[in-house]
Amino acid sequence: MSYAPSTAVQAVFLVLLVLPGLTYQFVRERWRGQTPAEGDLGQRVLRAVVASIVLDALYAIAAGPQLLSLARGPAGRGWDGLSESPRTIGLVALVLFVVVPAVAAGLVSWLSRRRATTRYVRTPTAWDFAFENRGSCFVRGRLTDGAWIGGWYGERSYASTYPRGGELYLESARRMHPNGRFGERVEHSAGLYIRTDALDFVEFLTPRAPQAAPEKETE
Repeated sequence: MSYAPSTAVQAVFLVLLVLPGLTYQFVRERWRGQTPAEGDLGQRVLRAVVASIVLDALYAIAAGPQLLSLARGPAGRGWDGLSESPRTIGLVALVLFVVVPAVAAGLVSWLSRRRATTRYVRTPTAWDFAFENRGSCFVRGRLTDGAWIGGWYGERSYASTYPRGGELYLESARRMHPNGRFGERVEHSAGLYIRTDALDFVEFLTPRAPQAAPEKETE
């Protein structure tokens, strides 16, 4: 059985149910960041649907007869207004489905930050914050078994972002001494992959020569 909308009217009602809430949810997350509960896709969809229902109810209370008249057209029969006034319908849809939900999300986020008693950073995790504006540097970490690993984080390196777990690719690896000091670069190194769940901690060290190329690494 197909659940896809089979008529234009069904498609419009589907948009009414989903789009305002999706816009609200997207802008809210951009302004405030995801909360732990919103990491689950089902929770995010549910919040978007609830936001759509609330916004649609407010639209119906504030301008229900006018919107219905616009959609039905001058004759007031069927839904001819959807095809007879496409520009007006498009403008109204842009305002109701994008502008109003976005403004509402921005206002709610601003009020939430004003009431907050502690500082809130939009960056979702400390891992993301560590790499948000990270320049080239040495990175070393101690494994849970006490061994050290490390290498060069440069332009060809990569760090995962939320909601993925902490993962790091260093474009070149270094040999590590038992005390954590960097040794020579591993010959023909093509990179080093690190999972943070295997580490006790990770440390970043700025090289003496800023933005040093990997072949000129200095501790």
